Order: sequence, then C-alpha cells, then structure tokens
Amino acid sequence: MKEILNRLINHETISKEEAKNVLVNISNGSYNTSQIAAFLTVYMMRSITIEELEGFRDALLELCLAVNIEGYNTIDLCGTGGDGKDTFNISTLASFVTAGADVLVTKHGNYGVSSSCGSSNVMEHLGIQFSNDPDFLKKSLDKAGICILHAPLFHPAMKNVAPIRRELAVKTFFNMLGPMVNPAFPKNQVVGVFNLELARMYGYLYQNTDKNYTILHALDGYDEISLTGPTKVIRNQTEQMLSATDFGVREHAQTAIYGGNSIEASAKIFMEVLSGKGTEAQNNVVCANAGIAIATVKNLTSKEGFEIAKESLVNGKGLEAFQKLKDLRI
Repeated sequence: MKEILNRLINHETISKEEAKNVLVNISNGSYNTSQIAAFLTVYMMRSITIEELEGFRDALLELCLAVNIEGYNTIDLCGTGGDGKDTFNISTLASFVTAGADVLVTKHGNYGVSSSCGSSNVMEHLGIQFSNDPDFLKKSLDKAGICILHAPLFHPAMKNVAPIRRELAVKTFFNMLGPMVNPAFPKNQVVGVFNLELARMYGYLYQNTDKNYTILHALDGYDEISLTGPTKVIRNQTEQMLSATDFGVREHAQTAIYGGNSIEASAKIFMEVLSGKGTEAQNNVVCANAGIAIATVKNLTSKEGFEIAKESLVNGKGLEAFQKLKDLRI
C-alpha cells in the first residue's frame, strides 16, 4: 500500500488490475485503518479514472455474495448519493411505485453516509426486514414485486471500510460504485450520478455490459431526475435532455423536494407520499423517476412511463407493494 499511496500522492494513476487488487487486499484485512483512510482521501482530491473505477467495480462484484434470481426480469433504481442535496428518499419511493406498476425491482441500498438518511435507514425504520437468503428474496419478488438488497449483507468484504466511511462522513469512490455492484446482477438499471463526468464514465462502462440501462444526472447537481431543471439522460443507444415539460408537469423549487434532517422526518415523508398525501412536487418527482424505470424495462417514452407510474401511485399500488413486503417474515 505504501508504494501505491506514494504514486497516488504524486498524481499518478493506477491500473485496473492494481485497483482491483487494492480492494481485494482491503477485504483481506491487509491494510490498517490509516492506510485505508488515506487511500479514500486521495480520490476526494482528484478524479478517478475509468480504469480505476472498473477495477474497483470488478473487485466488489467478484467478492460479493451473488444472488441467483434467474427467470426474473428485474430493474434496480439506485443513485450514487453524494450530491449534497438532502432530498427525501426519491429512488426508494420510486422503486415501490415501479413495483406497483408490475415491474420487478431488486433495490440495492445502504445506510446514509454523506446524507442523513439512506435507503436502508428509512426501510429499517419502517419495519422492512433485510435478508440475503435467496428464497426470501424470491418470495419478496413473487409477493410484493420488489426485494431489498441491503448492501452490507452482500458485500461482507467491505466490513473494514464501513466504519471509516462513517467516520469520514463525506462521499468517497464507494458512492460511485454502489449502483454498479448490485449482487442480483439485474438485467435493467436506472442509475443516478452526482456529476456529468461520472455520467460519461458510467456510460462507457455500461455500454460494455449486456445491461439495459438509463443513466441520469440533473444539471443542477442531483443524482436523479429532480424536475428543478434539465436532466442529462444516457441510454443504450441514445442521449437526450429531459425537462419537466417532457413529463407534462411544471418545474418546482429545490426546497420542494428537501428530505428533512432525520430518519424519522424522512420516514414520515416517505409514508405520506406513498399513501397519496404527498405534495404535487413530491409526487411528480417520484413518478418521473419511476416512470424512467418503467420506460427502461418496457421500452416506452418517458411520458408514457410517467403516466403508468402516476397511476400506480394514485391507485395505491405502490403502497400495496410496500405493505406486502413489510408483512413478509424471514
């Protein structure tokens, strides 16, 4: 690690293979916490290369506890986080609305690191059980149309990193990796990223996979469709800009999608929206993101996906998917 750190501090980059080996060695407990913290810090101060990101991704996929759910055509809606916007849990809500529209979801998530309330925080608070048992996950998909993949249960190799990330409490390159290392290897993916450079890198890496994907970055900084301004969208064969008018709705202020500053406040907003008591802005932003997921799987326009998502939310189908998942016991 000393040699790698010296090279990185001297503004050199490392190869895909070296990046992969570092993460494997971290998982093996080969480095102390100071070395790991220093390694993470380097990437807060300079951009990551495609080769480095690909090496880190390959290591985590190789080390993860993979879930075999062959025969299920699923999608994951997952953002990198790290956008500093403190929105409510939009992609998690959108996941249940998507499931309510009869599109199967394998939702990868974790506790919040750079935000006050991550996907796993709100799910745990609301009584959703986490498991890495394949039979339970398949039962979740069969009964509720969605299963929750709580990242620490599937990436035990990263247990040496988790406390350091919590103590640093800022985004690291692990934020960039989260959406790419879903242990269920879903065939479809909606990924939100926190800057345009990362959107381009994701586009490059995903075009070399067999995934059906949509990568999102709102130009005012959000790692999802925010409806506060235009959003860059990169899909398998196309790139475009989407604005609120493309969904047939109005733009709203950033304050309209703020998520509160506690897990309790976030959970309250979550249930209000899912129960049909959300504001117009909250409902629209959830349905825009769910709509993109539905459109990705069904090869529809964003507006067509939005209308299906709206129906799922308004008719209580998203809430029904949530209740069914909550009622399941391991």
